[in-house]
Amino acid sequence: MPISLLGRIYVRTFALLVAVLLISCTFFLAVCSAQAGQMIASDTNSSLSADKNTTPDAKAEPATPSANAAIDQPAPVSTKEGWRTTAGRVGVAVKMSLLGPGVEVATPLTYRTNIRVGFNAFSYSHNFTNDGTNYDASLRFRSVETHFDWFPFAGSFHVSPGLMIYNGNQISANASVTGGQTFSLGNVSYESSAANPITGTGKIVFNKVGPSVLAGWGNLLPRKHKHISVPVEFGVIFQGSPQATLGFAGTACDTTGANCQNVINNTSFQNNVVAQQNKLNNNMSAFKVYPILSVGFGYKF
Repeated sequence: MPISLLGRIYVRTFALLVAVLLISCTFFLAVCSAQAGQMIASDTNSSLSADKNTTPDAKAEPATPSANAAIDQPAPVSTKEGWRTTAGRVGVAVKMSLLGPGVEVATPLTYRTNIRVGFNAFSYSHNFTNDGTNYDASLRFRSVETHFDWFPFAGSFHVSPGLMIYNGNQISANASVTGGQTFSLGNVSYESSAANPITGTGKIVFNKVGPSVLAGWGNLLPRKHKHISVPVEFGVIFQGSPQATLGFAGTACDTTGANCQNVINNTSFQNNVVAQQNKLNNNMSAFKVYPILSVGFGYKF
């Protein structure tokens, strides 16, 4: 029945998201490495070109300090200049996280703070047949989150308290037991009636709103004359204990095929449903704090 299936589908999806996230991290690292290699190669070529243009017989003259040395050297970006190049701008990023693929938009509040809003979406389904029971399970991730990004050292490191303002994440499953097949519920075995086979539904939902705490590196709005960023974050979302609901219909018999009753009117059967529902909630309680790990690619407009 969908009881244990709900937990399995959630764990499998979590593992799938971790795998996709690792692949995304590898891709972004490869892009960054390629860009760094191009910069090094460009600097090397410039140095070699300068060496070739130098006359070997020219007598080197001692360097004398230039009156304009302070002007010739590139000055670090000041707070005022960094804010001037960022104020009023918008940063947009695509990312991959344990909430699924997402899009984020950020705008600056002060030199050291941003406000950021993002949307995530992911779907996964799994259908199979086992011992005469047909399963149809799916996981649907839909969430909207907002964060206050604080950069305490005016660099890329940030701490981001936030709020998941919409948590539409849920797991659902349907099952149908072929007539004559046995199944277990609350450690009690039953047989599905051939005249009115057993069907079942299950669903797990979470609190619609929950606080979050994130930290990481990267700024969608670099306080320099840069446009590209690769933000990386980790943290947790307090989404509350999962709430499972289970429902069954049809006629169940004992394992000999006798004493058949409609499960809706069967008090013993319904008590077993409640027991299994409580057991499922207890098994899923570890997910009341959901871990977050994400990597993205951003651009400042």
